[in-house]
Amino acid sequence: MLGCVIHGQGDLRVEELAVPDPGPGQALVAVRYGGVCGSDLHYWRHGGVGDFRLKEPMVLGHEVVGTVVSYGAGASGPVAGTAVAVHPATPCGVCPECADGRRNVCRDTRYLGSAARFPHVQGGFAAHMVVPAEQVRALPAGLELRRAALAEPLSVALHAVRRAGTVAGKHVLVTGAGPIGCLVVAAAKAAGAARVTVTDLVPRALEYARVAGADTVVRADDPDDAGWPAEVDVVIEASGVAAGLDTGLRLVRRGGVVVQLGMLPPGQSPFAGNLVVSREIELRGAFRFDGEFDEALRLLAAEASFDGLVSAVLPVAQAEAAFALAADRGRSCKVLLDFAS
Repeated sequence: MLGCVIHGQGDLRVEELAVPDPGPGQALVAVRYGGVCGSDLHYWRHGGVGDFRLKEPMVLGHEVVGTVVSYGAGASGPVAGTAVAVHPATPCGVCPECADGRRNVCRDTRYLGSAARFPHVQGGFAAHMVVPAEQVRALPAGLELRRAALAEPLSVALHAVRRAGTVAGKHVLVTGAGPIGCLVVAAAKAAGAARVTVTDLVPRALEYARVAGADTVVRADDPDDAGWPAEVDVVIEASGVAAGLDTGLRLVRRGGVVVQLGMLPPGQSPFAGNLVVSREIELRGAFRFDGEFDEALRLLAAEASFDGLVSAVLPVAQAEAAFALAADRGRSCKVLLDFAS
């Protein structure tokens, strides 16, 4: 079978891999689509994500959907042939964070396609993969695999909106209109936000934000853009750059909430931290997700407009071209790899 393996910075290879056998408690899944995520791009371009650096070859990918093939000893779940999405996280279940109901920040978690631990956790960009059976979710009726491939990034967006608290009836600013930012727009709208404004530097990205439901889009590099709000109730920073966080802190109302979702570069990041004090702004982090995965599948099944965020589907044999396209925000939003072609 073909798999997409990162060996180091700029060294992405499509290789022939052995089909795995499911062990005790595991499910074997035939992968159909895998979404190229920003973290996959970071491993390709920089050899790591934040403080997580590659130390060995790793199969990339954690946004994975397909069909069940079989189960190992003692495992059960959706019957063979069922279309499924794969929850990528395996929390330890015993650390203080897991005990506190915050499994998304488990200190000993395993996450598909991640170099956060060594040996690395191999990902799902392969024609077949094995995962703990409890991480396999049957798709709701009417949800096709192509749209279901958005479940993982939508879960990230749903968790970020949840971290913001109640957004119903509020004006939400989203800084950054990449795939995650666009899905934050959809998640905020689904949670009842009265208005969502999105900023970005790339006009094409702002067009995708409108597809996702943004009421107003603003060129981040144009201070005279008429769309700039005087203030907002909630900010979700999805660009992963300090300038986006700084903008959010300056525009959120006194006593408002800013959620940092985009992964900032390692080391120190300059932003107007004094405003956190003088305006009593609540600055919160948002990392991955947990139970939001099932909510994401239900939302995807109910809303066809998500299809407009999938900008391209390429066969795994063209993985490097798919990564280059996904990295070009002027041409794409979410790019999928097809493991059946």
